[in-house]
Amino acid sequence: MSENWLQQMAPAHAPGAVGWWPPAPGWWVLAAFAALFITVLILWLRNPRRAVRRAALRQLRKIEASDADGTVVARAIQNLLRRYALQVFGYEAVAGLSGAMWLDFVVTQGGSALAGDAGSSLLRAAYGHHDQDDRRAWLEAAERFIARAGRRRPT
Repeated sequence: MSENWLQQMAPAHAPGAVGWWPPAPGWWVLAAFAALFITVLILWLRNPRRAVRRAALRQLRKIEASDADGTVVARAIQNLLRRYALQVFGYEAVAGLSGAMWLDFVVTQGGSALAGDAGSSLLRAAYGHHDQDDRRAWLEAAERFIARAGRRRPT
């Protein structure tokens, strides 16, 4: 070996710049999880049952904000509950129900707050016998029914 072996080596040079493509495997995994999360989120938000529930709750807020008398409010709540039940449970399960049978159906499907006096006063007021205005109880019971009704199937 000669004494100038150091000069015989190749000149020093910096390595090439690291490219951004292809990404490391961890980035591929993160991208796959992000795509899966976004897909699930979109499907969850576009669920037709959730859309019907949100629309019913929006309508209930409009009823709550109105300054109509008790008969009009009771009739609007009654109609909203019936329309919502028709959407969720179908025509065959709901259309033939009226009076106490309708109230029993609502109670068993999540509107337990309409059991007893609150439900009876709602029906009486909705059909023109306005003796007491339990507007707050009706609205709360309707909200609970709408929130819970689609989660259980009728027996």
